[in-house]
Amino acid sequence: MPGENLSRDEARERAALLSVDGYEVSLDLRSAVGDGDPEGGVPRTFRSVTTIRFRCNEPGASTFADLIAPSVTAVTLNGKDLDPGEVFDGSRIALEDLAAENELTVDAHCAYSRTGEGLHRFVDPEDGEVYLYTQYEPADSRRVFANFEQPDLKAPFRFEVRAPEGWTVWSNGAGELTDGVWRFAETKPISTYITCVVAGPYHYVTDLYTRTFEDGTRLEIPLGAMCRKGLAPYFEADDVFLITKQGLDFFHDHFDYPYPFGKYDQAFVPEYNLGAMENPGLVTFREEYIFRGRVTRASYESRANVILHEMAHMWFGDLVTMEWWDDLWLKESFADFMGTFASVGATRFDDAWITFANRRKAWAYRADQLPSTHPITADIRDLQDAKLNFDGITYAKGASVLKQLVAYVGRDAFLEGARRYFKRNAYGNTRLGDLLSVLEETSGRDLTAWARSWLQTAGVNSLTPQVLLDAEGRIDELAVLQEAPESHPELRPHRVAVGLYRRTPAGALERYARVETDVEGPRTVVAELTGAEAPELVLVNDDDLTYCKIRFDEASLAALREHLGALTDPLARALCWSALWNMTRDALLPARDFVGLVLRFAGRESEIGVVQMLHAWAESALVHYAAPDWRPTGERLLSEGALRELRQAEPGSEHQLAWARFFASAATGEEDLALLKDLLDGTDGIEGLELDQELRWAFLEPLAAHGVADEGVLAAELARDDTASGKRHQVRCLAARPSAAVKAQAWAQVVESDVLSNALVEATIAGFDQPSQRELTAPYAQKYFAAIERVWTERSIQIGMDVVRGLFPSFQDSPATLAATDAWLAAHPDAAPALRRLVLEARDDLARGLRGQECDATAALA
Repeated sequence: MPGENLSRDEARERAALLSVDGYEVSLDLRSAVGDGDPEGGVPRTFRSVTTIRFRCNEPGASTFADLIAPSVTAVTLNGKDLDPGEVFDGSRIALEDLAAENELTVDAHCAYSRTGEGLHRFVDPEDGEVYLYTQYEPADSRRVFANFEQPDLKAPFRFEVRAPEGWTVWSNGAGELTDGVWRFAETKPISTYITCVVAGPYHYVTDLYTRTFEDGTRLEIPLGAMCRKGLAPYFEADDVFLITKQGLDFFHDHFDYPYPFGKYDQAFVPEYNLGAMENPGLVTFREEYIFRGRVTRASYESRANVILHEMAHMWFGDLVTMEWWDDLWLKESFADFMGTFASVGATRFDDAWITFANRRKAWAYRADQLPSTHPITADIRDLQDAKLNFDGITYAKGASVLKQLVAYVGRDAFLEGARRYFKRNAYGNTRLGDLLSVLEETSGRDLTAWARSWLQTAGVNSLTPQVLLDAEGRIDELAVLQEAPESHPELRPHRVAVGLYRRTPAGALERYARVETDVEGPRTVVAELTGAEAPELVLVNDDDLTYCKIRFDEASLAALREHLGALTDPLARALCWSALWNMTRDALLPARDFVGLVLRFAGRESEIGVVQMLHAWAESALVHYAAPDWRPTGERLLSEGALRELRQAEPGSEHQLAWARFFASAATGEEDLALLKDLLDGTDGIEGLELDQELRWAFLEPLAAHGVADEGVLAAELARDDTASGKRHQVRCLAARPSAAVKAQAWAQVVESDVLSNALVEATIAGFDQPSQRELTAPYAQKYFAAIERVWTERSIQIGMDVVRGLFPSFQDSPATLAATDAWLAAHPDAAPALRRLVLEARDDLARGLRGQECDATAALA
């Protein structure tokens, strides 16, 4: 990775010097098929020829172009041939004595990727077919063609591609095959990181979106959706097109700016590192959004949200792009907000704000309490910083803050600001001030103080109700107390709804009073609630208007312990569950108490997405936050509770499916494992529960991890499911087996070798570290700290991130591991800042878990 980085200062200097008029990129991908990969670690390559036309504001000046390639054949600048050996250093091409107008041509051999960065090449084990796609963000287009790799040097692009016979090729613009070459229409001015090429024998389905505007203008957008041929039987293209059309209608209604990029293809591709990528005209998604087995409504909602998130980027991010990665939030926060906003406003998922409150904000709360937390407008020094800032702050906290901003300035003013923002900055680049200025215009509010508090400071506030009752049992005073951590002491203005709840004669816990108010400073009195009847529960961020950690007074917490399942409003329940989970993570609620609440009330939860989130939280509470000596008890209680709910669930329901998956993950005892085995073998059954292939693999992993399913069983299952998906599942299960030799092999494959693709690295890591195998993997804690700096230096940043995050010895949860982490940090002050950040984050999670375990152990003594 050294030498491949680009600093903000370098990018600013180059942007001040250059203006780019256009790119012509020619790729020859015929080498993608044919004989096996070259011997001796030599990468398989393709020819890439790029011509860039650009202007220089200071004739005679010097700069550089970006390219990461095994070899460069020729470099020509303004008709003069340059010696590649002198001007190309492996990641940059030196350009000296520039003219006012310049033409650069670079002829190179670039490498196909196996890490999901650049031009990824995948061979389908099912039929031997080869599939290609590109993924660039933040800066990997330079692995495919020479360019100026920064978001504020936009230009039109014209691609042409030679591909194997019988293949189809797609790019951002519309394409056609003539004389054996795929030629694509020139794009609008866009940034390098959102250019895209997809090529191969993909299964492709088409549709058409049409819209007639008020002035009579008719817009037609050709729609396409594609996946590997092996996934075609599972591809629900009709649902993808339905959400797509609903989203296009919604954004046209609200943005008043017609979709500007011609066609709209969506490619579901293999071994994808991200959820999706907003390449204009050719959005890419991870193929796991094609469901090979039965899934719950939550999975369909998630897919719809991602489709709409990426579509929002066509305006927020593609049409108008941040100048540098400091303002990444200008696209990601908006897209994250708009994904849910459009889901609620345009699709069948009209309860998506519940998922946002319960799942999306949990990501933000965790990220905002790490030592690496940062303001939403971050300080991004270089590309490695940028790679790590695709995080819960930039996405989910930013979206939460935008939701609060909508409540603060009003929906109409917010959307009118967006419309002006698009029209003023179309095909350009912006900073924070450009957005704030239009929102101030449309809302009439000065947003300087709001932006400073919410966008330019880090940390999350806690809001706690304080209730004083009079002699008659009515509220004498209700106040909201605001707190901030010492590390980030900012107290912010919050627009909140305060809800009062009590039980009805029938036992339902329902809201009987609600007041919206502005919370500022450490204590805010809600005068409007004075005189109200005494509540059993006070919810200080009812309806989830602001971004905060909800706390409870003692009476409210006592009410939830007894009556959480009686809350009739699903959003209120989700908010209470989220608050209780935050209390568990903050060592304010013993883990065993949280597990007990899940066992008592999760079976009554109607929202399937909340149920699945509770399953994940309960498992995490047991594994990371429960006192070690209580874990065996907790394991038994969770597995018994999961099996009880599985058997009681309506046959064939999505709740039954969710509890089946949770039972598999919680199963540890001999009887539980025997039941899983019998269900797989068909010698036992549960009415309504059908074991499709994905559920079979979910049952096999715990059997493998506990030594019940051996290599032969897993090989037989792979023969049954000899697909790319099956191979990933098998690799994970193989690495999960409880054997020292298995762990040594898995470690070597990931840490000592780069043979595995990114997807198989991910699968191996997922199988390697099992909570039931703490003693078996203990020796790898020391090996981890000895290896990570070398791995970070030698491997791509994506693989480096996967290894450093995934193999941190989190299950070696002891003060000794904390001390080893601190020792590594102290001994490596000059390690790459991005690497140190990942280790610091893992350390914080470990320390938080130890505090939770102490809280849980103390509760046992009380």
